[in-house]
Amino acid sequence: MAKKLLRTLATKLLVSLLVVGIGGVSALSARDVPTGYAALAKPQQAMVADIEKRSFDWFWQSANPVNGLIPDHYPADSFASIASVGFGLTAYGIGVERGYITRDQAIDRTLATLHFFKEAPQNDSEDDATGYHGFFYHFLNMQTGKREARWVEVSTVDTSLLLGGILFAQSYYDRDTPKEKEIRQLADAIYRGVDWTWAQPRAPLINMGWTPGGKFIPHDWEGYNEGMLIYVLALGSPTHAVGSDAWAAWTSTYDRQWGKFQGQQLLNFAPLFGHQYSQSWIDFRGIRDAWNRQHDLDYFENSRRAAYSQQAYAIANPGHWNDYGKNIWGLTASNGPGGFVVKDAGGERTYYGYTARGAGMDYISDDGTIAPTAAAGSIAFAPEIVVPALQEMQRRYGKRVYNRFGFVDAFNPTFHTKTETRTGQLLPGQGWFDTEQLGIDQGPIVLMSENWRSGFVWRVMRKNPYIRKGLERAGFTGGWLDAEKAAP
Repeated sequence: MAKKLLRTLATKLLVSLLVVGIGGVSALSARDVPTGYAALAKPQQAMVADIEKRSFDWFWQSANPVNGLIPDHYPADSFASIASVGFGLTAYGIGVERGYITRDQAIDRTLATLHFFKEAPQNDSEDDATGYHGFFYHFLNMQTGKREARWVEVSTVDTSLLLGGILFAQSYYDRDTPKEKEIRQLADAIYRGVDWTWAQPRAPLINMGWTPGGKFIPHDWEGYNEGMLIYVLALGSPTHAVGSDAWAAWTSTYDRQWGKFQGQQLLNFAPLFGHQYSQSWIDFRGIRDAWNRQHDLDYFENSRRAAYSQQAYAIANPGHWNDYGKNIWGLTASNGPGGFVVKDAGGERTYYGYTARGAGMDYISDDGTIAPTAAAGSIAFAPEIVVPALQEMQRRYGKRVYNRFGFVDAFNPTFHTKTETRTGQLLPGQGWFDTEQLGIDQGPIVLMSENWRSGFVWRVMRKNPYIRKGLERAGFTGGWLDAEKAAP
């Protein structure tokens, strides 16, 4: 009993040291750090649970219940984002497990969504289609479900994020009932309909997108980024799979991003969303491809290092932005106050609107705008630095950054120019604070919070035979891939 008590006290002490950031935490590997939600103090547990619930509410309340489409941003008027839908479909399962909604509610909303995508028109017209070759347009009209505008592309990555939610539904709704069988059948049909080989004008790489007017855009998915999910899904297809050389071609472009940034040796991608999106669905802990084995780390550990490098960047604060520090950090794609060029005591500064902010060896794009999702979506990677950051943001800024749907998309304590901004509000003496949330930023908050708390989404996705097949064809071995057998 005495030994058990001592172990318990020692564990609590270590957790408290980690949470407050004492004692060289960045030198520890992911295996050394206790990441359990249960180890947190009750107020911290309540805070994380509240963030997850409010972020879930954003998806549930913003969706069109008739067709299941979810807006790109909300509560302002918005077109739908198919990536938002993918995160939302997954959030519904989390909502069931957490008791936010009933299973029947989630089933009905999921069926409405899947029926829409299965039946939506697929053709090469400018205005009368939802997608082409099984892929879908990035942005859709919230009511009609057709392409929102002629500048919108058929997007391979956003289709993949949508499919993340669709395959989650296929594996989660596993009961022998008519509605759950229908979910599985619809999900399977939508996934099988995606023609991955069509999206390879320069095979073995996969192209980023297509438009009727411009055809394939002149960029393929290469270099480490959020594209991991694309390649796993394309390799796992039972109908239109890409060749096994696609993953090798993808990883062959990594070397230019491998190096040190802010004391961390990692595969760099400056905005944190690139580390979060694929790992919201796929559990990369302990599984390795050829590149991982060569560099002796997995993608999960790499993303942990990315979070630490951004915290260190904020502490160094080379741009001298207001409030940056140990617990105010996080750059990723987000809204912003801009675009404005402002002259002040610090010289001439440029502020941007929506852009892919980030800090890494590959590039730095920083205008003083912090996106809470950058830290919150990294909670599964490095909770010992994320939890204090979320606490500090709430403590310091209160309702300016935290409302009924959780954290607003972004804020900038340095921007004080009196001007009209596209989104958000300028508060005298306090800075710019957004007034809306984005689906692609809310999504990682919900999914990664739950993955950290329970591993739920990861466990569901491990059962999906297409995910397993894609990973195995990419050359992944070890960890759960060797220990578990995929469900048929």
